[in-house]
Amino acid sequence: MSGEPSDEELEKLRQKKMEQMRDQAGGEGQQEARKAQQEQAEAQRKAVLRQNLTDGARKRLNTVKMSKPDVAEKVEQQIVALAQSGRLGGEQIDEDQMRDLLKELTPDSKSFNIRHR
Repeated sequence: MSGEPSDEELEKLRQKKMEQMRDQAGGEGQQEARKAQQEQAEAQRKAVLRQNLTDGARKRLNTVKMSKPDVAEKVEQQIVALAQSGRLGGEQIDEDQMRDLLKELTPDSKSFNIRHR
């Protein structure tokens, strides 16, 4: 035994390395597919919002998104759900309706309870 691997051992090592590389490539392919699917869903959501919001409502939503992204996300989800269920009736949401929707989904942060002991 000179410490040199035999041809059979080398072939086994090559095969094992090839399987590892295939597994990694498959995992990367799944990640890319998932990322592409997410991008497509985001593009669809933006298209639905563009169709169903007036310019004023869109500006108001973007302003809210800058200060409270979680609230804006909820509003966007609500609008997309309404549009997909057909409850908007083909009408666009204007700025007043957007303001009402924001009030409805935003908790009243000024209310608090004082308990005396």
